[in-house]
Amino acid sequence: MATLGTLCFIEKEGKYLMQLKDDKKFGGGRWNAPGGKTKENESVEQGVVREILEETGLKIRNAKKRAVLNFFNGDEFAWAVHVFATKDFEGKVKSSEEGELKWMDKGSLPYAQMWEDDRHWVPLVTEGKNFEANFHFKENFKDIFKWSVKLVSA
Repeated sequence: MATLGTLCFIEKEGKYLMQLKDDKKFGGGRWNAPGGKTKENESVEQGVVREILEETGLKIRNAKKRAVLNFFNGDEFAWAVHVFATKDFEGKVKSSEEGELKWMDKGSLPYAQMWEDDRHWVPLVTEGKNFEANFHFKENFKDIFKWSVKLVSA
């Protein structure tokens, strides 16, 4: 059974809140939008609100689902990640044990320090597109050997 996860691209004045995952966490040392696993009996919409509050101190509203990313580790379906975006939030940003937070310009996102797949889909989120994507990694999520991205209507 695949793990169900969320990410949320929070935008303020043309900048996105990005998180440098703590080295001890899954994805450690990489920048990503904040988010995490949903809990049992929790919708992805509930999960993204909870995760963002826990990891950033921000209470998000009106998060629009932009994508579903399906990740395969070898041939095994491992993760289904629902990607959201919002400009509607309140609170003061505070880093958590998950990692350091930083507002970054859309044009200077650190793709070299992000997951390999991010360069194929993050620009679609920042352009407000809706899509579905599949990424097949070699064992232990090292190196993509097959991928596809398909735009979908809202």
